[in-house]
Amino acid sequence: MDLGPRFATRVFLFAGIYGIVVLLPQYLVEWGLPAPIAQPEHFYGFIGVALSWQFVFLLIARDVQRYRPLMLMGVLEKLSFSFAVVILYAADRVSAGVLGAGAIDLALGGLFVLAFLRSRDSAPGYLCLRNRPAKDGGAARI
Repeated sequence: MDLGPRFATRVFLFAGIYGIVVLLPQYLVEWGLPAPIAQPEHFYGFIGVALSWQFVFLLIARDVQRYRPLMLMGVLEKLSFSFAVVILYAADRVSAGVLGAGAIDLALGGLFVLAFLRSRDSAPGYLCLRNRPAKDGGAARI
């Protein structure tokens, strides 16, 4: 199993494409509802921000080493939804289907952590503290 940059590329590429496929149609969900959404700015705002993150995931997939620090922000994006859904489900405020979507995001967040850790060894020096240049021009050793 390849658990280096190639793995990270595949994970973020899959996450970005999956997210776009799942989120984009939600812009049309209100058409099928019997009544308009009560707070459309929250619903459409969430969809817009979440959709924007999918393009960040595609960007990370294009150059894993360059955008490696963004992987941790992607983990935060996935966990913020997952944890909120678990709490809302426990309070009986969302359906099991939404809990399933939260579980998928939780799994993707775990894969993002794994991708971040496994791409560490091949990261350029400016992303690793071990190879950080010293102030005097020499290499700092940690």
